[in-house]
Amino acid sequence: MKRITSLLALFLIVSSCGVKQTRQLLTSGDYDSAISNAVQGLQGNKNAKGKQDYIYILEEAFAKAKERDLRDINIWFKDANPQNLEKIYNTYVKLNYRQEQIRPLLPLKLQQEGRDAIFPFEDYSDQLVSSKNALSKYLYDNSKALLINKDKMVIRRAYDDLLYLESLNPGYKDVVTLINEARSKGTDYVSVYTKNETNMVIPIRLENDLLDFSTYGLDDKWTVYHSNRIKDIDYDFGIVVNFRAINISPEQIKEKQFEKEKQIKDGVKNLLDANGNVVKDSLGNPIKVDNMKTVHISIYEFSQIKACQVTAKVDYINFRTKQLIETFPLTSEFVFTNIYSTYKGDRRACEQEYYPNFDRRAVPFPSNEQMIFDTGNDIKAKLKDIIVRNKFRR
Repeated sequence: MKRITSLLALFLIVSSCGVKQTRQLLTSGDYDSAISNAVQGLQGNKNAKGKQDYIYILEEAFAKAKERDLRDINIWFKDANPQNLEKIYNTYVKLNYRQEQIRPLLPLKLQQEGRDAIFPFEDYSDQLVSSKNALSKYLYDNSKALLINKDKMVIRRAYDDLLYLESLNPGYKDVVTLINEARSKGTDYVSVYTKNETNMVIPIRLENDLLDFSTYGLDDKWTVYHSNRIKDIDYDFGIVVNFRAINISPEQIKEKQFEKEKQIKDGVKNLLDANGNVVKDSLGNPIKVDNMKTVHISIYEFSQIKACQVTAKVDYINFRTKQLIETFPLTSEFVFTNIYSTYKGDRRACEQEYYPNFDRRAVPFPSNEQMIFDTGNDIKAKLKDIIVRNKFRR
């Protein structure tokens, strides 16, 4: 019995807090939030005595919200500004939605007054259709006018309006065609290419790999990068990778010799005391200990080394103004290294991690072209980083 009483008290407290919050929303003018709270509070047993306050609040909030919205619509109609058409349509949507929230709960009885709560519903279907058609016509006509503009930022606004129009009124006239037109006209097209200002040949496969922008994932909503120009596209910007210098070191083989020694376990032996006698355990068995011995190794290590450094700069160019926007340095280095070793002695004297060097042999040095190509991954990563951090802005 005590548990039931406690639960009932808790329910009344929670319910009271909900009503208090809903009333505050009503008095602050947030009518729709008050309506939502009241509708939620009336779920379940709507006729419970503890829910009467929600009905009073719902009745008052609905009346005030409806009066405010109809007054606003009247003002917007008198203003005759086409930019108010979206507000008018959205407000009719809100008026209709508000009724549909309450309709499933009706009738709602006010027990103390012995009457049903009053919700004067209206049929807004004609207003919804006419305001949607008026808004659709405005968005269509305005967007078509904006598409004539040369300013891509204006065209992008038209694109957003056309997308909204398609969601509002699917299949309206040739909106899909206009969306594609706006997308094309509003896009910045960037031509990316290389220049070789060195006295060395840049491997064609490095250029192809560097300009394979399908692997960069850089295209965004309004920017497209092309490494091969398309005939009918008027490019807005250019990114030029200027190779300034390529330095390749001579092929080098470095040699060094070093010694190592280590104590290792080499079987077991009997434990002897100070007098040279075998030490035995309590059962009379000889006690065994590790037999340690010192091993030596002489290592002859050979290092094949060849390095390549590529220095470049990345120029951002505005093709419309024919001006250089900004320049970014780009340097990459690749070092070919092959280490192999021979030895005399016991290889156990050195660390096991070193063993693979004993299995390697000398290999042919890579060609200069291969060295330049091998810088490609690093160059590509740095070029991508430059482009990601420095988007074209108008």
